[in-house]
Amino acid sequence: MSADLLYERRGEIGWITFNRPQARNALTFAMYEGLAEICGRIGATGEAKALVVTGAGDKAFAAGTDIAQFKSFAGGEDGIGYERKMDRILDTIERCPVPTIAAIAGFCTGGGAAIAAVCDLRVAAANAQFGFPIARTLGNCLSMANYARLAALIGPQRVKEMILLARMMDAPAALAAGLVSELLPDAASLHARAGEIARTVAGHAPVTLRVTKEALRRLQARLADESIDDLIRLAYGSADFREGMAAFLEKRPPKWTGA
Repeated sequence: MSADLLYERRGEIGWITFNRPQARNALTFAMYEGLAEICGRIGATGEAKALVVTGAGDKAFAAGTDIAQFKSFAGGEDGIGYERKMDRILDTIERCPVPTIAAIAGFCTGGGAAIAAVCDLRVAAANAQFGFPIARTLGNCLSMANYARLAALIGPQRVKEMILLARMMDAPAALAAGLVSELLPDAASLHARAGEIARTVAGHAPVTLRVTKEALRRLQARLADESIDDLIRLAYGSADFREGMAAFLEKRPPKWTGA
């Protein structure tokens, strides 16, 4: 396991920490793959009865995919490949047979928000901020599975407001929307409460937990049973996406053309 992604067992509970606080825990492809590998392994070995996912420090859970990962993208097919990769990783997390708890402090955006959404339970610190500000930053899109998952969690209208307006959802709004179940005052109390929740569910009937998770996963999967490859190709193949990447890296506002 790399230093960017930490894993430890505390009794019956597994803890995963995104460990790039200097970059707001922005996720590399290796970190995504490492997260999926841990979730798959826990399913095979039963080495933990619950899993907590969190970010190092109190400034971010994970601020999306590290933009440097997109530098090699040449067109829409690269976007389709990326979204396929993300769907595979998120599906592996979702299929983990033990309960997963996202403990969220600070920014939880893009790929970080997608990971939080795929966890079974979410608790947040008072400084948490959720969103997919891609309409303001990169000009790309989500996969159908992610749109469906978000719509199931907070409703289609809130998803539209979040993405069309590039609106961040603060912690009280996330609680009101049902995106998180509890708010804690700071990162220390957040992690303590996440540990309590994990220990509670770890003491419950494993078959009931596994069956319930899988039944709801199958129900949600029906909402995503439609290809939007044409839309993904359009977004990632656009001049706007290339402009969004350049503007982000150059720390300037993008100049959208709609092309």
